[in-house]
Formats: sequence, C-alpha cells, structure tokens
Amino acid sequence: MAFERVCTLAEVPADEAFAANVDGVDIAVARDGEEIFAVQDLCSHAHVALSEGGVADCAIECWLHASTFDLRTGKPTVLPATEPISTFGVELRGDEVYVDVATPSTASSRPDDNFSTSTRE
Repeated sequence: MAFERVCTLAEVPADEAFAANVDGVDIAVARDGEEIFAVQDLCSHAHVALSEGGVADCAIECWLHASTFDLRTGKPTVLPATEPISTFGVELRGDEVYVDVATPSTASSRPDDNFSTSTRE
C-alpha cells in the first residue's frame, strides 16, 4: 500500500467532501462522525464530481440527479445510479489524512438491501 498525504482533518467539512487528486486519481474525502472515507470523485451515473454534493449518514450524494453512494462500500443506495464507485484506504496520522489510491476497492454492482428506488431530478 502506498498512502499519500491528501489533507488535514480540518480541511474535511462535516457535510461536504474535500476534492483532491492523488497520482492522477480524482478522489473525494468525506467525514462521517469521527471516520474519514475516500471515494472516486466521479458519479457512476452522471460522470460529474461527487465532491460538489452533500455528505450525510455515511453517504455522498451526487448534486446533479441525487444518486447516493455508501462511503464504506461505494455501492449506490439511491437511483438513478446503479453502478458502484471505487473506495480507497484511508489512514489518519495525527491530524493528517493519507489515502492509498494504488489499491481501489469496488463493490459488486448489485445494489444492497438498502437500495432506494426514489429519484429526484
């Protein structure tokens, strides 16, 4: 694993994501309570930056069509997105956030039991 420094904890707002590029990979770093997550910064449905959307309840929402993705797994939880996004390993070193983009994890494209069919366009 090759963890690289991305930002400080103070740079990650509670209800938004922090956009960064690590080794050519666009990522969104998000906070849920005391946990920090890193996901690909591209909606699998609309191909827009997820870092421009909101973060709540361990999920990141795409600002364009309100698709929502689980920050832990990358699985879509609200339509219209049906394909997952990649997630990345995160390490906290003091108040510094490090992310490993060399080994992305992508969940199965099959939505989980919490998948919602509601959409907002």
